[in-house]
Amino acid sequence: MFNRMAGGHKKCLPLIGFTLICLKLVASAKTAPDIPTIDQAYSKISNSITVEWATVPGATSYLLTAEDGDTVIETTVANSPGTVTGLKAATLYQITVRSISATGRSQASPPKQAKTVLAAPILEVSSPSPDSILVQWEAVYMAIGFSVSIMRANGLGRVWKENTTNTSLTFTSLDAGTLYTIKAYAWNANGTPGDDSTCNQRTSPQAPANIQVSFDSGALKASVSWAPTEGAFNYTVMASSDSSKLSCSTTLSTCTISSLQCGTEYLISVLASNDAGSSQSTSAEALKTVACAPGRVTIREDPPGHLSVAWSSVDLGDYYVAFVKSDDGLEVHCNTSLTQCNFLSECGFTYFISVFAYNKAGQSPLGDVVNYTTAPCCPTDINPVLVSSDRVEIVWSPVRGAELYETKAVDGFNVVECNDTAPACTLSALECDTKYNITVYSFSEVRGSNMSCTSQFITTAPCRPEIKNVSKDAFSTINVHWRSTNDDATYTVTAHGEKGRYLCSSRGESCTMGGLPCGSMFSITVVAETQAGRSLPSYSVPLETVPCCPAGLTVTQVTQSVINVSWTAGTGAQTYVTVLESHTGQSKCLTHQNQCLLGCIACGINYTVALKAISATGLTADCTYQAYSSSACCPLGVKLYRLGPNGIRIYWQASRGSANYSTDLYGSKGIFTCAPSAGLSFCDVTEIPCGDVYTVMVSPVSETGLKLTFCPKKIYSGRAIEPLNPLFKTLNSICESRLRAITLICYVGGQGGVKFSTPCMRILGTGTSSFFGIVMLSYHMIWRHSSLHLLTLSFSEKGPDACCLNSKADLK
Repeated sequence: MFNRMAGGHKKCLPLIGFTLICLKLVASAKTAPDIPTIDQAYSKISNSITVEWATVPGATSYLLTAEDGDTVIETTVANSPGTVTGLKAATLYQITVRSISATGRSQASPPKQAKTVLAAPILEVSSPSPDSILVQWEAVYMAIGFSVSIMRANGLGRVWKENTTNTSLTFTSLDAGTLYTIKAYAWNANGTPGDDSTCNQRTSPQAPANIQVSFDSGALKASVSWAPTEGAFNYTVMASSDSSKLSCSTTLSTCTISSLQCGTEYLISVLASNDAGSSQSTSAEALKTVACAPGRVTIREDPPGHLSVAWSSVDLGDYYVAFVKSDDGLEVHCNTSLTQCNFLSECGFTYFISVFAYNKAGQSPLGDVVNYTTAPCCPTDINPVLVSSDRVEIVWSPVRGAELYETKAVDGFNVVECNDTAPACTLSALECDTKYNITVYSFSEVRGSNMSCTSQFITTAPCRPEIKNVSKDAFSTINVHWRSTNDDATYTVTAHGEKGRYLCSSRGESCTMGGLPCGSMFSITVVAETQAGRSLPSYSVPLETVPCCPAGLTVTQVTQSVINVSWTAGTGAQTYVTVLESHTGQSKCLTHQNQCLLGCIACGINYTVALKAISATGLTADCTYQAYSSSACCPLGVKLYRLGPNGIRIYWQASRGSANYSTDLYGSKGIFTCAPSAGLSFCDVTEIPCGDVYTVMVSPVSETGLKLTFCPKKIYSGRAIEPLNPLFKTLNSICESRLRAITLICYVGGQGGVKFSTPCMRILGTGTSSFFGIVMLSYHMIWRHSSLHLLTLSFSEKGPDACCLNSKADLK
């Protein structure tokens, strides 16, 4: 078999191929579905044809084919009926159907012709007026007529339907601002209607009514309101003038137009609009805005104190009001239909001028504010607070508007000026005793100087006098002479010093002054005075008066031949010369002190006392005082005699210059005084205690009762003692009854004199001052001796072992 097959390859091949073809045809004939039969084909929509056929068993789908000779359009559908879409309107098509199963598709069915209906007209609708809608469309292929209908979109109301062969149609008597539904279709010669076209159109709104216009003159804007309109979506307000158009839009029933121009008349209209268009404009409302601010405002001051304000006229201005406000806040105004007003003004003010135009709409906007500054006021209360010989200081109250003050002083040829911002001026370098014409001008940067200020005359103070000389006469009168060039001046001479001021006046060139105190330094000056003022003092001239004599001088007797002269200080005196003079001679002393000791004075003599006070510059004052009588001489030959146990008699020799004496005994038990009768030279003192040591002094008594204390003194022990022998070893218990408290022990230390080298003292309760129980005795003790020797013991302050150095004298 293999060989057979291999050997018959060329012959079998065609057979095999035929066999395969046949097998294929046999299999196809057995599995393909039946061919469908079209019952009908028709068109309801211009771009499709609907086909109906009987269902083929086993078919899962169907292939619809539409062919017009140019194009073939196939559509697969699941079952009958099926629709072929994407076709051309008003076109005849050849329609076939094939059934399709899993094994294949059938042959095409017998064709059936069908024609698509006319296309729907493409509508263009508009609302030319609030009560009409215009419907327009283009011609439709194969159409010979058209049907158009209209009704409210909400379904309410009637339906209008119109047939026409034209391509436009207008529906009238509609409601304004209402939404309508429009439906249109075309039909062919057979009367078959085509596709319809549907659209909605709103009629345009009615024009708004009840328009109200409110104008805001300050903001230059108008607020417009109206009654709402049916079907209006928004509103447009228009303001038209010859030069501009303004508008505003809103969905509300009010709108504000801003940026209106002053001095303009506008026509205000309102349009309502929706998607259909706008309404007719309403009847325009006229609006006149406020007038514009007057311009070219000018100010003129003529004469001073009167302001004339002028301006240009403006459109729509019925009248004008000019306001003038000063910088202190005061405001005045004037109303006028003209273009000028007059106002009163004051100096030193800045005035702010504004002019407004008025009409029924209100006040014009604020224009340029023009200011005008009047000339500064002139100072009126000029007061000279200081007038000197070369200077005048003047002050005044500040005045309005003045930024600077110019002061001028003119004396005919010379001009002195000063400028200052302060209301004061000091004019210097002036001539003394000269009349000046002084004017203070006020100045401002805007207006300059006010040259209408008045002047006044001020005369400077007189010139300074010059002292030529100052002289003194014998009576201490001062004469002052000076030189001056002033007219009608009064001169005052002043002597100024520590003791005060002394004055004299004169209208000439000299003056006499007296009564200046002594011992003083004075400065002499001369001042001239007129109604204009006082001159500067002249250069001073020093003046010294003689020293003052001491107010009190005292002469004190120091000793019989020495006196002490003392005095109070004399003002201005630096050196003193004291002189005591009598027929016996002169005693003199030169000193810087206030006292002086003069010796060689004779007792009992009358002296004249003189003193010279001399200043540092040598000026001398001669001072005289009452005479002085020196004291009487001390008595000589004073002797003492015992008168019994408790008495003593004192004798003396009377001296020159005294007739009265006084005796005094001083002891520890008291002082005993005795005054002798006139002419006697002794005196008895009785009842004196025994055992005490007494000091006796006899003194002359002056006529004034003054008792001298410088005469010699005697010492008396109160009892005679035994003769004093140097060989005695002790001296005990002297007058023990009187000196019971004293025990004195002395040891002899040598021959030929009374010298106790190692005395030992013991004092018991004497009442005197003590040191370690030892009395320090500073007085002499009188020891009576059988040979009438006087023993004087001196105890020094050397402790218990005091040395005694004794001397002896005769007691007659």
